[in-house]
Amino acid sequence: MVTEPPESAVVPPEGSPEGSSEASRSDPSRRTVIAATTAVGGAVVAGGLTAGPSVFGAEPADAAQAPPRSRVSLTVNGERRTVTVDNRTSLLDLLREHLGLTGSKKGCNAGACGACTVLVDGRRVNSCLTLAVRLDGAEVTTIEGLSKGERLHPLQQAFIDHDAFQCGYCTSGQIMSGVGCIDEGHTGSPEEIREFMSGNICRCGAYVNIVRAVEQAAGRK
Repeated sequence: MVTEPPESAVVPPEGSPEGSSEASRSDPSRRTVIAATTAVGGAVVAGGLTAGPSVFGAEPADAAQAPPRSRVSLTVNGERRTVTVDNRTSLLDLLREHLGLTGSKKGCNAGACGACTVLVDGRRVNSCLTLAVRLDGAEVTTIEGLSKGERLHPLQQAFIDHDAFQCGYCTSGQIMSGVGCIDEGHTGSPEEIREFMSGNICRCGAYVNIVRAVEQAAGRK
C-alpha cells in the first residue's frame, strides 16, 4: 500500500515559483545561519543577535595583580644596601640581578652544586635556596668582598698557586666554601677538608689541588 505524504510535507520542485517564494520567506538563509552561529560564541553581533559570553570563560580577576614585595636592608661586603624585591627572590638573584654582584654563580639552582655559596653572618649558605626577605639585617660576604683592594685573600692566592681551577665556573663557590671551612676549623686533614667541602662540585675534577689550596690558606703547608 502506498501512502501519500500530506500536502504540507511535499517539497515543491526546484525552480518552481512556489518553491522559491516560500523558501525565501520561511527557511533561514546560509548567511543568517553563519551569523547566528558566530554570534553564540560572542565573536560578532549580526542580524540583531546579541553576542553571548566568551567560550573561553571570564578572565581571572586576580591575574594582573602584582606579587607581594618587601623592603630588605642588609650589609653586603661591608656596605649597607636597601632594596625592594619580590618576596620570592632568592639571595642569589638579589646579588646578581639587583646588586650587580655576578661573582656568585647560578649552577644547578637547586642547592646541589655549591657554585652559589656565600657567607651569611659568617656561615656558608647556598644562596640559590635562601630567600632574600629572610635576611633583613644580615651581613653577607661574596667573592667580591674577600680581597682588600689589590691584595687577594690568602685562599684566592692559594688557588692561583696550586692551579686549583680549570673552567673557573665553580671557583667562587669553592673559595667561599673553603673560607668557611677554614673559619669553622675543619682543616685538620685532607680527608676532613674533603668531607666539609663535599657540597661543592667541580666538574673539571680539580679536587686534589683545591684541597692543597685550602691546606695552604689554613697554614698547614
